[in-house]
Amino acid sequence: MTPVDVVLIGRNEGARLIAALASVQGQARQVVYVDSGSTDGSTSEAQKAGAKVIELDLASPFTAARARNAGFAALDDPQLVQFIDGDCTLVPGWIDAARTHLERAPGTAMVTGWRSEVHRDASLYNQLCDFEWRRPAGVILACGGDMMVRAGAFAEVGGFDPKVIAAEDDEFCTRLRKAGWMLERLPHEMTRHDAAMIRFGQWWRRAVRTGHGFAQVGHLHPEYFTTERKRALIYALLLPMLILLCALLFWPFAIVPLAAYPLNWARTAQGLRRDGLPAPEARRHALLLTLSKFPNLIGMATYHWRRLRQAPMRLIEYK
Repeated sequence: MTPVDVVLIGRNEGARLIAALASVQGQARQVVYVDSGSTDGSTSEAQKAGAKVIELDLASPFTAARARNAGFAALDDPQLVQFIDGDCTLVPGWIDAARTHLERAPGTAMVTGWRSEVHRDASLYNQLCDFEWRRPAGVILACGGDMMVRAGAFAEVGGFDPKVIAAEDDEFCTRLRKAGWMLERLPHEMTRHDAAMIRFGQWWRRAVRTGHGFAQVGHLHPEYFTTERKRALIYALLLPMLILLCALLFWPFAIVPLAAYPLNWARTAQGLRRDGLPAPEARRHALLLTLSKFPNLIGMATYHWRRLRQAPMRLIEYK
């Protein structure tokens, strides 16, 4: 049976990290916890749980990609590595299911499963996260940070890009696919996530970070996130400019481009209904998704402004 090691990353996760550490006990050969400058005693909790602790140097900007690379480097002779974020707990049975699948599918570099929110109905924003995590099983283009990866495939593509501050998992998966590997999502529960997102400002900042990822990963892989970038440009830049121009010329003209927003909301709500969301949730989620183009555009602009100035790519945190 192929041994599985766990790399857990975190920053000031508190009780969430304690739960994450407890969930991996007895399920892995090695557990490495990588800390990104926590001030809440996270490293002590990890040591008490028996994990090997790596503290990242504060001299360089923190990123999830950098932390995962450091955790992988600290493993002794890794073969299969389960990456988990510090705000997640591992579901019993996932490790065995993922390992079995990778042992039977030599052309598959990585498998992921289903992630869900532990407090789904605590807020509209948590509900939206929970919906985002639930995607069909099968061959995929990319996934989030919770994944089991072949160590050989990880090393072959050079791991994660430490400069990518958001959607670093998409960027990593893209390089795996370009190297000829297959990626799969298994129809198994994998992790429980605690977004702890209860305020509008948190959601907005997360959407800004998402936009940064659209731009940065799109700059590295122009064929990726093309639809997402176009939507942000159209709905958050071109349409507002057109509305303003029409209003200056003859204000009733502005009604035509302005109508694009309720139409987009209605189409989005219909799509969410088809995907199984109840009508009230679909309408509320569609409102956020329509509005998200504006913070997405801010994130995209932030990336390109940093890139042009050759400024550090620093984290955009929402909690």
